[in-house]
Amino acid sequence: MPDFHPFLPFLVAAILAAFTKGKVRSAIMLLAPVVGGLHLLGAETGTMVEYQLMELTLMPYRVDELSLIFGYIFHIGAFIAVLYSLHLKDTLQHVSGLLYAGSAVGAVFAGDLFTLFIFWEILGLSSAFLVWASRDETSVATGIRYLVFQVLSGVLLMAGALWYWLDTGSLIFNEIGLDAAGAWLIFFAFGIKCGFPFLHNWITDGYPASTATGTVFLCCFTTKAAVYAMARGFPGTELLIYIGAFMACYPIFFAVIENDLRRVLAYSMINQLGFMVCGIGVGTALALNGATGHAFNDVLFKGLLFMSMGAVLYVTGRTKASELGGLYKKMPITASLCIVGALTISAFPLVAGFISKSMVMSALIEEGHSIIWMFMLFASAGVLEHAGIKIPYFAFFAHDQNIPAREAPTNMLLAMGIAAVLCVAIGVFPSILYNILPYDAPYSPYDMTHVLTQLQLLAFATLGVVFLHRSGRYPAEVPSTNLDAEWFYRRLFPRIYQSIKRLLTRISDFIGNWLRHWSTGLMTGLNRTHGPEGTLARTWPTGSMVLWVAVLLAVYLVADFL
Repeated sequence: MPDFHPFLPFLVAAILAAFTKGKVRSAIMLLAPVVGGLHLLGAETGTMVEYQLMELTLMPYRVDELSLIFGYIFHIGAFIAVLYSLHLKDTLQHVSGLLYAGSAVGAVFAGDLFTLFIFWEILGLSSAFLVWASRDETSVATGIRYLVFQVLSGVLLMAGALWYWLDTGSLIFNEIGLDAAGAWLIFFAFGIKCGFPFLHNWITDGYPASTATGTVFLCCFTTKAAVYAMARGFPGTELLIYIGAFMACYPIFFAVIENDLRRVLAYSMINQLGFMVCGIGVGTALALNGATGHAFNDVLFKGLLFMSMGAVLYVTGRTKASELGGLYKKMPITASLCIVGALTISAFPLVAGFISKSMVMSALIEEGHSIIWMFMLFASAGVLEHAGIKIPYFAFFAHDQNIPAREAPTNMLLAMGIAAVLCVAIGVFPSILYNILPYDAPYSPYDMTHVLTQLQLLAFATLGVVFLHRSGRYPAEVPSTNLDAEWFYRRLFPRIYQSIKRLLTRISDFIGNWLRHWSTGLMTGLNRTHGPEGTLARTWPTGSMVLWVAVLLAVYLVADFL
């Protein structure tokens, strides 16, 4: 098979999709990830393409074990997302989705920071159009906020890459570390798209505002491309252990009280990213395998959950927990597939989440991070509550609202079915995933310790949720808007701006009033002397004028004499 960059099938498909319709467009869109994926199966590790641009060595295409596993899952995710969106007739979403998926593929095969920056920017811009595709006032404002974060990440990456090039003389993208100032800029560029604390709100703000299909694309690529970049550039950076632990824990509290179920899943995504970031921070082969493997699985199970909620949104027009319930009678297939996703994200044995999350947990224990391990254990229990129980329960089983509904379109069900089958297949046959992991670190998830520990955790977490519900202590699902760190730029900063604006308006009014008062007084004074009735406008007698002329001449003579 001829060698070509795996981004090209997506680019060609996006161009053709802009000028075709119907079944032709659908076939073109499905062929893009299929052709790219088949090509990738034949790609050999060590393959690279280099160009010399003046004094710069650029490597737009590089294949190794780390890029391959992300390349595989991005093609799988792209195929599932495209299949899920085929019922649409929206050219904007189709073209943006293909460019978005292709740019993510291009980013993980970029061998230098300049090429990475190019795909990084396409990734941010194309994904913003998926938010704007909702075409309402909320999505417009949300898309702008979303794009601000993406542009900030790109600016930091470019500035850091230039600084790094000045320090090292190279732009080749390998392990960077945090020894230089430019490296910190790159670190935060990756951190924004990883959903670092206080830099994460583009996820919880943007994902729920996108369309039912746009959110499926969004959950697959940006954050996973950032995890790849962090794993390549900063493996073993201890700071990431603590950042990841915080990311895994704090979203749980917001997810519990959140009413919008797609926003609950957005918080859940940050929680899962915390496990990946923590694994990268540990930096051992087992931990890095766990982080990359969990990123692989997250595309499947998080995509499955977003697809199930997207199907609910498409059929009912609702995603609020307080407005849903009882849909299992009318959408039984969607409900069943959602439960598979819920079990997988909760890391039940025999599903994909268990075999990757347990690697990160084992690596923490092996490296002596027992306190962090306990925090991550708490985070694991929290996942069961907000994603494993809350999502399927409130969407499909709680308080039947008698909502008119039907089963989701066939293409949606097929996409969800593929993701669900892969979740179970990887859980039952972990070698499917383990054989493509980038590092040599043999691991057996199904030993008595791992299985019993996880089952006990899940059992006690379930009992805790049941107790809270039975005792009435569980937060009620009520219509509300919950803000976390975004309160600063959606509430505090606008209030500060309005306060400053009011203060400047008052100062301007005061100065304006003073100037008007002063100018009025000036004009009144001038009018007394120069006005029609003023002193200088009066008729003066000739004798008086002669007298004043004589006085002026006398003054002049005296002055000249002196």
